[in-house]
Amino acid sequence: MIAAPVEPFPVLSSPFTLRGSRLRNRLAHASMTTRMQREGFVTDELIRYYANRAAGGAGLIISEPLAMIAQQDRLPKVRVRDPLGHDGLKRWAAAVAEQGGVLLGQVQDPGRGRHAPGRAPFAIGASFLPDDLSWTMPDALDQPGIKRLIEEFAQSCAVLDACGFGGCEISAGHGHLFHQFLSPRSNQREDDYGGDLAGRTRLLRELIAAIRAACGDTFIIGLKLPGDDGVAGSIDPDEAARITRHIVAATPPDYLCFAQGSHAHSLEMHLPDRYGPPVPYRDLQARLRAACGDIPMMALGRITDPAEAEALVASGEAELVGVGRALVADPAWLAKAKAGRTQDIRYCLSCNTCWAVVTSRNQPLACVNNPRVAAPDEVDYRPSRARYRKRITIIGAGPAGLETAWVAAARGHDVSIFSAGAAAGGGTRLRSLLPGGETITSIPDYQYPAALRAGARFEFGITATVEDIQTTRPDAVVLATGAAMLAPAWLPAEIRDEGLVPAL
Repeated sequence: MIAAPVEPFPVLSSPFTLRGSRLRNRLAHASMTTRMQREGFVTDELIRYYANRAAGGAGLIISEPLAMIAQQDRLPKVRVRDPLGHDGLKRWAAAVAEQGGVLLGQVQDPGRGRHAPGRAPFAIGASFLPDDLSWTMPDALDQPGIKRLIEEFAQSCAVLDACGFGGCEISAGHGHLFHQFLSPRSNQREDDYGGDLAGRTRLLRELIAAIRAACGDTFIIGLKLPGDDGVAGSIDPDEAARITRHIVAATPPDYLCFAQGSHAHSLEMHLPDRYGPPVPYRDLQARLRAACGDIPMMALGRITDPAEAEALVASGEAELVGVGRALVADPAWLAKAKAGRTQDIRYCLSCNTCWAVVTSRNQPLACVNNPRVAAPDEVDYRPSRARYRKRITIIGAGPAGLETAWVAAARGHDVSIFSAGAAAGGGTRLRSLLPGGETITSIPDYQYPAALRAGARFEFGITATVEDIQTTRPDAVVLATGAAMLAPAWLPAEIRDEGLVPAL
């Protein structure tokens, strides 16, 4: 008798129920700002981005932070309160649902927090204390202001509910407003919303209760709390556990997850990069798991491989796995894994370019390993066949040459590639040998096999001459020999003077 094949990643792929909503699997798209809204309204591009992640397999989709209170109407976020935008919200939720996902809207306010230098105008906070990075001084909310804020958030959640959203996630980490109320360092109030644990958690507890009253029993309420914000006198893992137990006992959410870092010199803890280990917060989250009681927990933090996600759920360390950057790099991350095609995944480099694009440049979300973010054909992209077959010769087998090679070959063209190097990847192979470079090879590791499968031919160790190119009888030649390295301003002048690198 032939044994039935074992489905890859069976636990990660198993269904799970939250508040009566059946999730088809344990994978959640973690909240990431896309900068794809326009003037506060949902766009087709934004809808495609989220629908693509659902089409690629994510069962739970958590939106970017939304503008849900009057204070936020001037921010570059989707405005929930504006009736003119409700049709867009409905289309957004419907598009995710059509692909099998459940959409949650994120409830968040940055408070005094700001990544960039300079004061954030109109900032609000728990106390009259400046932001550790930008020195933004917020207006401390008075008690009537807190009551209005809670009411407005709850009313906006009711709008999301009416528009088809499955629930919300309250983001109380990362040094944002709710985090600022929780922290004894940033909350120096002497009224009912400060002081002891009951006072510092009061805003969150009242917010959860208000959303539940406004939206009913089937509306999912997730809660992201600080696990370790890396700031002395603020919230360490022990304090995080105390906060968690207090909230769970009083107003339990439907799931919990834990964020790290703050708007301080611990900001880098927010999105751990390739210079550290994979799944760096696994031990911390296991430590906090006991404080969650019976509430399901979502694991977060540089989870880039489906095997890592499977292990977290299979071991009982978490019921759900939140993945952000890896789903930017490849929305079909789970679909490919389930099909036994992990070799076809475009893996996240953990370079944090996506974060820099949206926070520092205020541009739409982009990825160095996925050139098709939010494109209509992004999910498991397969190039269309060309009408006429051509001979295409490419000079250079770095990322640009390889991307051109596999796409052109997959379209049916006859593709030849010359490379002076001994292997595919160009400069990425050299960079991979330096600290933090281990993930860089995932770029050519996807492109090169894809080009070979499509029939492209490679000639390595050849500095192509005109004669070499002519032997291929090309209809088109693509020069992809790499960019020139530019010298940073801090590099000593004598090194630039030696001509090792061009000056800026």
